[in-house]
Amino acid sequence: MSRATISQVENGVIGDLGIRKLAQIGDRLGLEIAIRPRRPLTLHEAYARNREERRAAFRETDTLLANLNPGKLGG
Repeated sequence: MSRATISQVENGVIGDLGIRKLAQIGDRLGLEIAIRPRRPLTLHEAYARNREERRAAFRETDTLLANLNPGKLGG
């Protein structure tokens, strides 16, 4: 694998990462790729995910509102 490819992976700009390259990277890191059936979320996991998504949305809204300049809103 070329240094350019490794650099692209490290910087998150790689255009095409195929299974063979991914397997090579995993092998070098002592990792393996496993394919298994997806297990559905438990009710507890679904509630926890939903709660975190709502919290993130509230944080994003709070940040946006805090960054507004009230003097420009009224005209």
